[in-house]
Amino acid sequence: MFANTMMGGMNFAFPDVCKTPSPVGPIPIPYPNMSMGMTRVPPCFKVFMGGTPAHNMNTMGTISNGDNAGVAGGVASQMDMGPDRHMMGSFGVFLQGMPATKMTSMTGQNGMSMNAPGMTLVPAQFKVMILK
Repeated sequence: MFANTMMGGMNFAFPDVCKTPSPVGPIPIPYPNMSMGMTRVPPCFKVFMGGTPAHNMNTMGTISNGDNAGVAGGVASQMDMGPDRHMMGSFGVFLQGMPATKMTSMTGQNGMSMNAPGMTLVPAQFKVMILK
């Protein structure tokens, strides 16, 4: 699979169950959740792929979108538009001492307690592949 970099890429997760305000009180509603690879920090500034810094397991997303209507927070994370992180990386490729992340790597989105499980489904670049 293609390696993740700051060039782009997208993570998708469903269901991101968030409490949505209503006249009868907050109702838990599932939303799709998306996060962009270019909003992740800190990348590996010593490893460039396709002209942009690569991502490893230490690289975390700052914001995720899609659950904007659920302003009362996620059921598990109590956050709206929370951060995301990769849950699993490569077993054979390490960048700056941490496993590299790649397309189809599992992610936890909308909070550090993972309100929604997801994965990287849109590649960040099309040159470097991580097969292990």
